[in-house]
Amino acid sequence: MSDLHNQTEIPDSSERRDFLKLGALAATVLAPGVMLYGIANSRPPEQGASSKLRWGMLIDTTKCGNGCNTCVTACNTENGLNGKTGPQDSQWIRKVNIKNLSNGFEHDLPMMCQHCENPPCVDVCPTGASMKRADGIVLVDRHICIGCRYCMMACPYKARSFVHEPITDQNPEVPRGKGCVESCTFCVQRVDRDETPACVEACNANGQNAMIFGDLNNPESEISKALSGQASVEVRADLRLNTGVRYQGI
Repeated sequence: MSDLHNQTEIPDSSERRDFLKLGALAATVLAPGVMLYGIANSRPPEQGASSKLRWGMLIDTTKCGNGCNTCVTACNTENGLNGKTGPQDSQWIRKVNIKNLSNGFEHDLPMMCQHCENPPCVDVCPTGASMKRADGIVLVDRHICIGCRYCMMACPYKARSFVHEPITDQNPEVPRGKGCVESCTFCVQRVDRDETPACVEACNANGQNAMIFGDLNNPESEISKALSGQASVEVRADLRLNTGVRYQGI
């Protein structure tokens, strides 16, 4: 212990900050496959997640065509999912069918993690692996997820999946692992590069234009203007989770 204690001290100054930055870079080089979002994205740490904004998504179901799976395919491609829909396969976004019992009207609805302001998955997680960023994006820290699946049981939207098998050919920006729980991240790796989630980009490119992504806290953002111009709903609004995903046309 004495030899370790007597090693050269790093002064509490700018030199110390430089030393820590170099140490973080060295750690990245030594373990290139183990990368956190803060390291993988292009923004410097001082421009990280901020509570001044809250990311959200608006889905206009009147523009979302029945049988269209463009958003699902884009999500699978971006995040390295196999696209299968079996009970042991991961689905970060899926199409569900809803029916109005009063008039019989049916429609397909994209369903993913709703990025709640008060997420039940975070409340029940025993390790803190389920977390909400300052900007409202709900994530899972796979380094400390123990696979207990309490969050899956707590999620009223059935938006989380458990990874049962080893994963190969991963997108290095989207680390996944056997024994962990995962769900939609709003394509955080893209958001941190000032890009939109893959599902939104694909929907617009396909001409559907059913999805809008942006800052819910900014009254001048496209999503805020769209929300103020037409009524929208939350799925299971009775739970008072204040979801980041809103729907119009249902």
